[in-house]
Amino acid sequence: MVDWKSEKYDVAVIGTGVVGAAVARAVTLAGASVIVLEKATDILDGASKGNSAILHTGFDAPDLSLEQRFVRRGQQLYLDLRNSLNLPLLETGALVAAWTEPEEARLEAVLELAEKNGVRAELVASGEVQAREPNISSGVRAAVLIPGEHIIDPWSPPLAYLTQAQANGATVLFDAEVLAGKFDGKAWTLKLPGGAVSARATVNCAGLYGDTVDQRLAGKTAFQIRPRKGQFVVFDKAASKLFTTTILPVPKHRTKGIVVCRTIFGNVLVGPTAEEQEQRSYATVDRETLARLVQEAVRIMPALAGMPVTATYAGLRPATQESDYQLKKHAGLNLLTLGGIRSTGLSAALGLGEYAAQIVCEILDGLTEISAPAITPVPNIAEHRKRNWDDPGSGEIVCHCELVTRGEIESALASALPSRNLGGLKRRTRACMGQCQGFHCTARIAEITGPHFGQKLASGVAHE
Repeated sequence: MVDWKSEKYDVAVIGTGVVGAAVARAVTLAGASVIVLEKATDILDGASKGNSAILHTGFDAPDLSLEQRFVRRGQQLYLDLRNSLNLPLLETGALVAAWTEPEEARLEAVLELAEKNGVRAELVASGEVQAREPNISSGVRAAVLIPGEHIIDPWSPPLAYLTQAQANGATVLFDAEVLAGKFDGKAWTLKLPGGAVSARATVNCAGLYGDTVDQRLAGKTAFQIRPRKGQFVVFDKAASKLFTTTILPVPKHRTKGIVVCRTIFGNVLVGPTAEEQEQRSYATVDRETLARLVQEAVRIMPALAGMPVTATYAGLRPATQESDYQLKKHAGLNLLTLGGIRSTGLSAALGLGEYAAQIVCEILDGLTEISAPAITPVPNIAEHRKRNWDDPGSGEIVCHCELVTRGEIESALASALPSRNLGGLKRRTRACMGQCQGFHCTARIAEITGPHFGQKLASGVAHE
């Protein structure tokens, strides 16, 4: 085991959301010695754990924006490496659907922006929309078809990126909040609860706490995080048979609006809302908003009426006072900040990682790219691809709703980046995420995970 207190690293990456994981991977493969610092107990504890899991094309991103640049590049990089890391893709396409006359009038602008952004798109009439999706409401007036918008797994990509970083030499620390930092002109000394880390350069990927970390390190921040809550409703798996294409609203200035889409896990997702709040670490749901989401879903897809709801949840996006990503190279500090990466961060992450690696290589002379990096495929948990049910050693089915085997749970506990709490286990296996939401399997999971989590699961500490 590496003695991180005495090691002198090239780069410290702060945060293990999808952006931090992608940055850690890219910088490690560029040849840097890397330490990744996460204040939580496991990866994906912040904004990255709750999103709509769409691999965006950037068709509606503002022209020449950072978001447009990195979403386009990130999507391409994901498509290039997904097979080597065993990452799923559900090819759905998307329809930007207009339901009112003013929305229909704005479709030409949607089409023009998509074409300007280099994204294939076409205007389709109401009859064509209904021919493609017979269960969509007859009230649809027209739509723009974006064939390149697809669905991915929201949790396996960051796990894969960080696992590959670790396999190629990166050190990952949890319960390692950066409390303060000092740059002496050559290297950073970052103060953690358990000691201090030395690194020649630092990349701030702290998500919902990006401005806080900037303030602690640089003494100032160019942006303020304004957490934006999004509530979601998840319909039962039977609903996914009703349509194939993601249904998007005509975008508004402030939000992409309410989406109705399938998930990689075989459900149907509706959301998110866009609600400003002060709290950065906790997002709640409320019955009134969830009822409105169900009503909106039924308005768009009437056949969803009466479909059971499997789950509800809320996520937070690290929005700022600005409409674009906040990327800053701090002069004279060997500090790069990737802030304000909102709902498109899952799509943009690999592009942002590539960018961060380029900046780090400019700051640090003499890095040599790893010529033959270790490849670390992650287990598949997507519904439409093969799982390990018939593999020797898969054992009993523990979670019957999601057909999660004991073998899958034990693999998640014994992997290079093992589950460190119940939330992490759920995101690695889908256990407890089915129709009963863990009612029938939590006791058995507690027995299996006891040696790993100790009394945390029973006491509730392991829960999110």
